[in-house]
Amino acid sequence: MTLTAPQPPAAGLGPHPTVVPPVKLWLCPNDALPPAVTAILAAHWLDERENATAARFLFERDRRQYLVAHTLVRRALALEAGLGEAELVIWRSSRGRPFLQPLPGGLPRGGGHLDFNLSHAGGYSLLGIVRTARVGVDVECLDREAGALETILTTFTPGERHWARQAPPGRRRDRRVLRLWTLKEAYSKARGLGLGLPFDEFAFTLDDDRGVLAFQPPADDAAGRWRFLELEPVPDVLAAVAVPADDDPAPHLELHQGFPWDRAAPRTITLPAPATTPHTPHRETATAPH
Repeated sequence: MTLTAPQPPAAGLGPHPTVVPPVKLWLCPNDALPPAVTAILAAHWLDERENATAARFLFERDRRQYLVAHTLVRRALALEAGLGEAELVIWRSSRGRPFLQPLPGGLPRGGGHLDFNLSHAGGYSLLGIVRTARVGVDVECLDREAGALETILTTFTPGERHWARQAPPGRRRDRRVLRLWTLKEAYSKARGLGLGLPFDEFAFTLDDDRGVLAFQPPADDAAGRWRFLELEPVPDVLAAVAVPADDDPAPHLELHQGFPWDRAAPRTITLPAPATTPHTPHRETATAPH
């Protein structure tokens, strides 16, 4: 989602140090919002299209996941924008990425640009919000069926598949597969492409424990400079964040847990340096070190 408005010139005569707004990340389990409260908030905050989508789910668990995720989006964006939750007009691009409809004059609170991205899985919703550029996020739980993970693995580059299969079948291999998947999802979503970008056209080199050592972008990514963060905010819940890298100082990330109506202090994390491009003759050889 992007909301952009002209920015006024900075006051004062001399240059000011660059202040990079933080990336804000919300991880909200479904049980953070009681079902009755969720229903009330959804009735008052969600628009006609969102409520119609919720009504089409066959299973109550899926409907609940959708309602918690989208009330989370509206509450967090309302706090950032200075607008009422029901005032936010959210639309989607042709590829399905959500955006906030621009407002004349910009935001009532804190500048004129917001971008957000949402992911949900296994009873958790993950929302990323930035005031500059774009953000992509993904969350996965380590409870996926083995067959589904093997299918996911086939979408990766040969080098990534080799690295994942160096781990024995079971939790260690599952973790490697889902680390790659969340990073690929976060990057593709940040670019607004979703599953329209084949996952074997770009590659990650990962540390065996956690962290991106190198990134080989797809051919259509002219800049190719990105910061990637891997998180396990609660046990067996893997998350990834992707933001474009520029020459400004490294932004930090504020990780909030729960629904955005308490005053709990967020966890502050400095985003890693931009991922480097591996010095390899072929993209598929970009694998984690032995």
